[in-house]
Amino acid sequence: MTTNDWSGVHPQAIVDPSAKLADGVTVGPWSYIGPGVEIGEGTEILSHVVVKGPTVIGRNNRIFQFSSIGEECQDKKYAGEPTTLVIGDDNVIRESCTIHRGTVQDRGETVIGNGNLFMAYVHVAHDCMIGNNTILANTTTLAGHVSIGDYAILGGGTMVHQFCNIGIHSMAAGGSIVLKDIPAYVMASGQSAKPFGMNVEGLRRRGFSQGALTALRRAYKTVYRQGLALADALDELESSHSDVPEVRPFIDSLRGSDRGIIR
Repeated sequence: MTTNDWSGVHPQAIVDPSAKLADGVTVGPWSYIGPGVEIGEGTEILSHVVVKGPTVIGRNNRIFQFSSIGEECQDKKYAGEPTTLVIGDDNVIRESCTIHRGTVQDRGETVIGNGNLFMAYVHVAHDCMIGNNTILANTTTLAGHVSIGDYAILGGGTMVHQFCNIGIHSMAAGGSIVLKDIPAYVMASGQSAKPFGMNVEGLRRRGFSQGALTALRRAYKTVYRQGLALADALDELESSHSDVPEVRPFIDSLRGSDRGIIR
């Protein structure tokens, strides 16, 4: 990308000379872009935004006022190491969001994919990994080391415990407190969150076939309705559903869980 295009920087913005701005980047008044920051083409930084580095922001993002992006984390073990934040393309980060860099105790980076919507007051802590096309509604809070899969939706006020995994196409209702992993496709709600079926309506909207939806419903019943231990349920899934490609992410999210799944 072409760097150091300052034509879109408002006179009342502060941009460190070492920051790299690609073509078409705009920075609104009273925003601050610190050293070690790279911003890709077409990204719009509105007023009163703080971006600190090392942070890499991709193309065509919109970051709204009073957001703090790339600040050092709140982990007491953090001792000033040069950790990073990486944000992809086409994300919308609304008012007063806070997104922190990683820690050396993990990968050393927080990573956000493409096409995500972070509504107002969302907090993303250190070392989180967020996929593509997710929606985190107002005041959702992610503790450190949380992983969010593609197309997941977290309702307003959702709180996620550290090291939890939120599976692809899953959904948590507003106000949920997530203390264990939510498997792929599963809907969750409550304090602490419990499973409430597959996210069938969301999957239908995304083009899943009726055959795939039927197989996913059956897979859910195997895990959550037959009273089986998880190991036995996994054996049953492998023998009866592994030929359906859409079921594989569900199986993998169960088998790969370290914290344990919501039951």
